[in-house]
Amino acid sequence: MNRRSLRLPVLTVLAASLASLASLSAYAASPGNDPAALAKIRDAAMQSDYAWERTADMTDLIGPRLSGSPGAAAAVAQVAEAMRKLGAKVTLQPVKVPHWVRGVETGELVAYKGRPEGITQRVVLTALGGSGATPAEGLTAPVLVVRSFDELKARAGEVKGKIVLFDVAFDQHMADRGLAGPAYGQGSAYRRDGPRLAAELGAAAALVRSVGGASYRLPHTGGTGLQDNARIPAAAVTAEDAMLMARLAKRGPLSMRMVLTPQILPDADSYNVIADLPGTDKADEIVIVSGHLDSWDLSTGAHDDAAGVASAMAVLDTLKKLDYRPRRTIRMIAWMNEENGTRGARGYLAAEEGNAGKHFGAIESDNGAGRPFGMRTSVPPQAMKLFTPLQATLQPLGAGVFQRQDALQTGDLSGLERAGVPSFAPLIDTSSYFDYHHTPADTLDKVDPDHLRRHVAVMTATAWFLANMDQPIGRASVPER
Repeated sequence: MNRRSLRLPVLTVLAASLASLASLSAYAASPGNDPAALAKIRDAAMQSDYAWERTADMTDLIGPRLSGSPGAAAAVAQVAEAMRKLGAKVTLQPVKVPHWVRGVETGELVAYKGRPEGITQRVVLTALGGSGATPAEGLTAPVLVVRSFDELKARAGEVKGKIVLFDVAFDQHMADRGLAGPAYGQGSAYRRDGPRLAAELGAAAALVRSVGGASYRLPHTGGTGLQDNARIPAAAVTAEDAMLMARLAKRGPLSMRMVLTPQILPDADSYNVIADLPGTDKADEIVIVSGHLDSWDLSTGAHDDAAGVASAMAVLDTLKKLDYRPRRTIRMIAWMNEENGTRGARGYLAAEEGNAGKHFGAIESDNGAGRPFGMRTSVPPQAMKLFTPLQATLQPLGAGVFQRQDALQTGDLSGLERAGVPSFAPLIDTSSYFDYHHTPADTLDKVDPDHLRRHVAVMTATAWFLANMDQPIGRASVPER
């Protein structure tokens, strides 16, 4: 073998090595869904307290953020500024939102069988969103206790002029066994529809037993389906007070005096906060990661939903720190007005109606900050196998479970989902979520920093995976109701 023949293999190997190094350099700039890149995302998220810091900013520095309030406006400015600091392309999308203001809210039991002279009993209550007002001096009326819509219908002739109490307990046994969502759905139906149905039958006011698991005499607020032409006073009473009233009603006639002075002000100007991490070769395609900015006004809304917004913000922070650039645009959205109108989601859908086909997938975190075990999704059945590498990445966190449903119907993504965009939501331990949900107790101290880091890891890895997939996952196909 001559020297020339020895030189050719050496040159070939050198050329191959240089090509390999060039390839590795390019790969480092855009690592795609390489398992090592996914693991780095997971680990970086688990080493950061960015989401905790942003949750603290929103809850400790601002506090309650009901739509139309100064707190909601401050949250828009705070989140937009934090996203600009990351170098994201920030857009404030205008939206008109309801402006309902809570006023005085008191209740007392003033007449019942066996009441000692001069004795009344205080009832702990809170007005429901959209409630009408009592006269300034209050309303006194007999109480009618019912335990179902069927009982309300059967006793329709007794309703006129009464305060109707829907005494329906939250099923904590369901929540303890992973069915907190259905348990909440059962209970919240009475909060949403009960006041409206009572109003249609001539009730003077409506009360609902608080929809939540912890007793501790906490009232749980929330929205109602009351209409402008029949907006009666409506409030949630604590579980303990609902039970007390039910017991007293069994003894004989029961009357209550209540004062509720909420106001419905003209719609207010507000915004969705949109922050884009632009994609590379598929920049016109979008992956949403999101939570909602507004909260009820009883507390600082830490679980619902400051932690969700902060986790979505942390997706961009994690990728920025790694200098990872997705193929598709990752869009962080902090939605406005999820709690009492979903105006932000509807405004976004209207603006993007012609562009829904460019939305590859959408993630929303709005079930609190309990420990995540994986993801729920509405991708087509045949697409589930595509997520095996992502599940493997999240398995070391105990978060590799992926559950498919025909439709997630999450609050802010449901319109996009009906338009065909597959939805994703962290699969979370919600067994204690409804202890705090919509109560004065939904504060920062209830959020576990380790659980929050796990949220960020799950959401960031999933957003990145969606943004870099080669295979199409297909469109969501929401069944007709």
